[in-house]
Amino acid sequence: MNLPFFVAKRYFIARKKTSFISLISWISMLGVCVGTMALVIVLSVFNGLEAFQKGLFRTFDAELKISAKKGKNFPCTPDFLAKLQAVDGVSTITQVIQESALIRYKEAQMVVTLKGVDDNFLKQQRLKSSIIDGELKLGGQGISYAVVGSGVAFTLGIDVDAFYPLETWYPRNNHSKTIDFNSTDAFNRLNLLPTGIFAIEQEYDNNFVFVPLSFAQELFEYDNKRTSLEIQVKDPKQIPQIQNEIQDLLGENFVVQNQDEQHASLLRAIKIEKLFVFLTLSFIIGIASFNIFFSLSMLAIEKKPDVKTLRAMGASRSIIKRIFLYEGAIVAFSGALVGLILGFTICWLQKVYGFVSMGIVGSLVDAYPVEMRFNDFFFTAVVVIIMTLAASYFPAKRAVKF
Repeated sequence: MNLPFFVAKRYFIARKKTSFISLISWISMLGVCVGTMALVIVLSVFNGLEAFQKGLFRTFDAELKISAKKGKNFPCTPDFLAKLQAVDGVSTITQVIQESALIRYKEAQMVVTLKGVDDNFLKQQRLKSSIIDGELKLGGQGISYAVVGSGVAFTLGIDVDAFYPLETWYPRNNHSKTIDFNSTDAFNRLNLLPTGIFAIEQEYDNNFVFVPLSFAQELFEYDNKRTSLEIQVKDPKQIPQIQNEIQDLLGENFVVQNQDEQHASLLRAIKIEKLFVFLTLSFIIGIASFNIFFSLSMLAIEKKPDVKTLRAMGASRSIIKRIFLYEGAIVAFSGALVGLILGFTICWLQKVYGFVSMGIVGSLVDAYPVEMRFNDFFFTAVVVIIMTLAASYFPAKRAVKF
């Protein structure tokens, strides 16, 4: 039988002579419980937000993106495309020309990001589920069409059923450092019809307009140059391998990015916020552990006669120390276990029923997204163990001196 644990369990269950000690013990347990539960819930919410953002990226961005390391465009020849298509695992390659341009619709105008894509983009059906009005169509019968973001459509008052042209303006490539804004010859001006409106996320909806590649090529005078190539792979599990192969094939003059790397700054910001929240709540759990320190200190004083009796019966200093260490561990682990269970239960209920709403009209999701991960539960338990052992050590050491 483990004598120190048996005695510690008796101390935990038995009624203390001073009720204040019992009260502090329960407060300690409650503090650890609430801190642990809050830490699990908040980390799960951050996981859910991160997963939600990645889901949005998958709708808009390619699985792999090739761009020039220096400059904003690069020559794209048939041989260059054939070399990429020959890489094992590559499914389709979408040519992209992306630049900022001025667009006008009736009396309204704004600067947007014009993204010219070829027919492979339509075959991938990446925007199909995001179309909220009209249809996903970029060309047909010699007419160029545009698919605009919902924010752009709202600002310009675009009606896809009105058959009113959308004007696009871009400075001519005349190799001059100055532009005569009073001259119409200083700009390339082309028209196309808006045929669809998409809604993904505010960053995309308020800025992007999709147009045919040939239209962008003529407007921006790009000839055979492209700003990027977007690659769809046959098996998503092979993305890291294909990414490395393409990078080795193209050399240092090109950058090959997966979806996470295309938005590295945003995902890094989410992880940094998650880290600081973790440290803050860990600090709160540490403060709650101080209650364990005080309760064990007073318990050691109250049990001073018992300690002397145990010492007279031959109990070593190590056994006495372990009794109070186990006492602190029982208090902390009981609170932590309940906190983990409550945190898991609340996260599960939120994931299934979504009872905590975002509270934002027109939000992409009605309720806060959550995603539970084993690592969060594990590191939360580790933090509790470290904090409680540190808080229990000094009272246990003090009890040995009695």
